[in-house]
Amino acid sequence: MKINKSLILSLLLMVLVSALYRIMPNRPMGFAPQIAIGLFSGALFIKNKKWAFVLPLLSMFLSDLLYQFLYQQGVTQIQGFYDGQWINYALFAGITCFGFLIRKKKIVSVLLAAIGAPTTYFLVSNFLVWASDRGFGLNRPKTFSGLLMCYNDGLPFYTNSIMATVVFSALLFGTYYLVSHTYGRKQLA
Repeated sequence: MKINKSLILSLLLMVLVSALYRIMPNRPMGFAPQIAIGLFSGALFIKNKKWAFVLPLLSMFLSDLLYQFLYQQGVTQIQGFYDGQWINYALFAGITCFGFLIRKKKIVSVLLAAIGAPTTYFLVSNFLVWASDRGFGLNRPKTFSGLLMCYNDGLPFYTNSIMATVVFSALLFGTYYLVSHTYGRKQLA
């Protein structure tokens, strides 16, 4: 993919808007665009994969920086940076790989990735919360029923995450399709 100034500015604007959206008050928890950005950038940057990872991680980092500032000012109780957060960043980098699987940017491929990525994130992150001794989550017992309780605790986030990823993926991939076809260009990736 040829990277030019307008593409860079558009992508940076997308990252900034998504970071600001993530810290909006009264937003349903888990309803955020970062997974969709990971899918989109993974599908867009097939040859230059480092950019695929940079965009969602930069969006996460900027929103965490803003959360931390608001936390320090006493505006929110959500910390931007906390012990063990690197795991969250590693998981987001991992789910960006789902974007690499979207070869032909077809609706079915995007929809499957938009369901598969947050599902994988939900399963792995909740397992890690349950298995951790760091006091994350609700400290469920280290039994199979405790693991199921931990997954149950995360269901509202999971539902919102699925909906957000489908909505924001439709927005990102749909905009990409319209722009690339409106200007008569072949697919960019």
